[in-house]
Amino acid sequence: PVSSTLYGSRFLTGQVGGSVTHQCFYSIMPANKHDRKYWCRIAGNGVCYTIISTTGYTSEDHAGRVALEDIPENGTFTVTMTELKKSDTGTYRCGIGTTNRDLYVSLNLTVLADADALGPIELVWGELRGSVTVLCSPGDTQGGEKRFWCKLGRTGCTLIANTDGYVGRSYQGRISITPQERSGAFKILINDLKKEDSGLYRCGTGRLSGRDSQQVVALQMTAASTLPKRPKFLSGTVGGSLSLKCHYDPKGNYEKKYLCRWKEASCSLLVDADGFVHESYKGRIQIASSDRENGTYTVVMRHLREEDAGWYWCGAKNGHTEHTSSVKLRIEKEAWSSQDPETSTLVKPTLSSSLAAYSTPTQRSITGLTYTTGTVTESTSTLLPAAPPRTFVTSPGEVYRESSSGESRLLPVVLPALILLIFITITFLALTKIKLQKETGEERSTAGNLAAAPMRSDLNPVKEQTMEETPSPEKVGECRTDPGKRRWVFSGTGTASVVSL
Repeated sequence: PVSSTLYGSRFLTGQVGGSVTHQCFYSIMPANKHDRKYWCRIAGNGVCYTIISTTGYTSEDHAGRVALEDIPENGTFTVTMTELKKSDTGTYRCGIGTTNRDLYVSLNLTVLADADALGPIELVWGELRGSVTVLCSPGDTQGGEKRFWCKLGRTGCTLIANTDGYVGRSYQGRISITPQERSGAFKILINDLKKEDSGLYRCGTGRLSGRDSQQVVALQMTAASTLPKRPKFLSGTVGGSLSLKCHYDPKGNYEKKYLCRWKEASCSLLVDADGFVHESYKGRIQIASSDRENGTYTVVMRHLREEDAGWYWCGAKNGHTEHTSSVKLRIEKEAWSSQDPETSTLVKPTLSSSLAAYSTPTQRSITGLTYTTGTVTESTSTLLPAAPPRTFVTSPGEVYRESSSGESRLLPVVLPALILLIFITITFLALTKIKLQKETGEERSTAGNLAAAPMRSDLNPVKEQTMEETPSPEKVGECRTDPGKRRWVFSGTGTASVVSL
């Protein structure tokens, strides 16, 4: 129903000899308040001929049976046509501007021999970012028909919410339909108002296309709410707690302050300032504090559960008027948590001499892990800082979690690496041993070849004996005495010396 900042009803129905009243709504700004307002009818050639305007002009065909009233402070001008004729049926425009092609809204007027005229449109004001309450007249007093709220447009009325649980996407979490007791009337509550919420609406019972028990409401926006901005989302953790601060106008005289849970266009009361607590929230929710001077009250929720996630409304009620605000609660599971956090065991790093001997600084993350049933123990050449509960550390920068059952999440990764390391180590030791045995055989062969060689004349036997070193078991092949009382000594460098005895 909105054409820029101007909107109004798209359809009018009148009775021959009767009257109709059409209301046009515009944004309150200097240009709109002081500019020309007009009412014209579109002819067959497409030109819209002026019937009446605020400049004082009135067409001859409508003299005495048309009137236009502008109310700038409300952003409204009203056109009334009386003594309707069948020939008055057609397409009209209400608009603002110096010409009839400026800002306007088109509508169709149908004049019938016998028809019920549409009643006056109710004007409702709302603050941007604030909330609004619309009281809809009683419909089906038996309560059997569903209630609905729809927005008037070019092709009809677009459903926004109803009591069957339907809610349009852009209104999720911020509209509620509240049936009133006995009277059959019901309330439409909308919060977090936006500019695009301005427009014409219908509230009623039964079918959208019906005309029974329906009323038209024009929703106009004023300046932004003076209440402080508040978060649209809150986060909590399973088993944890959170507090929610609710705001209301401290100048208002509110009879009830509450928190309710929103779902499918309805809001179920959870707790209020009078001491009521919903049965399923006993011991988990309360209004902890209230500051009437600043217009706030704080709701505390404890022992959070996954099913607590969803939309919640803060509300303050004064008669039929209610000021509400909404917030969406997200509940997160504790990361890597076990079913029973109290059974989790801290695993501390320890030393194991059996495997740490083969550890190197670059192998600390995979070397020296010993697995036993229910526990995980780490062995490295250097003690690492103690890890927090339910964790153990294998190397700086690598933190792994352990469940309460004691089964390590590292096992599938570390065990194959550990087996590979042991295999490499054994292979290295075997190759070293083979090489050592080969070198020892070569030294023995060298000693046999040197048996017949003369002793160097420049060696001092006493000094040579003094310089003799105890050969290492890995390098010495054999030490023996020959019939000539000479001893062949093989040093660690692989050379031979002859000492006379």
